[in-house]
Amino acid sequence: MWHDIKLLNAVSSTLLGATLLAAIAAGGWWLSQRPMFTLKSIRVEGAASELRHVSASTIRGTALPRIKGNFFTANLDRVRLAFESVPWVRRASVRRSWPNGLVVTIEEHQPLGTWGEDGRLLSVTGELFTANLAEAEEDGDLPAFTGPSGSEKEVVTRYADFVQWFARMNLKPEAVSLSGRYAWSVKLDNGMTVELGREQTRETLKARADRLASIYPQLAARLQDRIESIDMRYPNGLALKAAGLNLKPENKSK
Repeated sequence: MWHDIKLLNAVSSTLLGATLLAAIAAGGWWLSQRPMFTLKSIRVEGAASELRHVSASTIRGTALPRIKGNFFTANLDRVRLAFESVPWVRRASVRRSWPNGLVVTIEEHQPLGTWGEDGRLLSVTGELFTANLAEAEEDGDLPAFTGPSGSEKEVVTRYADFVQWFARMNLKPEAVSLSGRYAWSVKLDNGMTVELGREQTRETLKARADRLASIYPQLAARLQDRIESIDMRYPNGLALKAAGLNLKPENKSK
């Protein structure tokens, strides 16, 4: 073996390469620990527009204490998770900024309404999140939503339909409820509640809303603000409850 010049050269080259790699690694580690790479700036920016609800004080109190390491050693996934734990943050992305900074891009939740009785908010994308209700209602009162667990996206989709359907009556939903049996109920901004029932087919709810729209002007003209609720679950009519009046046909559908 010791007389095999090619083998000796190969072993020598391997040892030299390993030594060189070790030296480079040690040098790289030493360099990465220099004070110039200590994190000194974390720039936070909005994904599409200026941030409305995520404040510097909230970030300092919630996210920054969880960030460890320097420019090279900071774990970007952990930094991302730290920022996503901040109220109002829907999604965060993080990148390094040479030589001692990080840039965090934040997408905020956009509130659509409140959900249930536990103080959570429902976003326009159908996600539940927790944040200060007063901040969420800076632009006005939010509609209230309730429904079975897992129905959030379905409620958001139907709410958009209800807004469109009731706009023909110059009314706007201020509360939408989906029962455990998946029956829909809508409270409108004039105080009236409309029972639309279950979706027997894809057109069931729209057909009932269209039927109400065709007769509502006459009802409103006769009863003015006295209408408390209208039940549209009857195939050929409706049940109406108003102050001093209660009309109900037979054969109600579900």
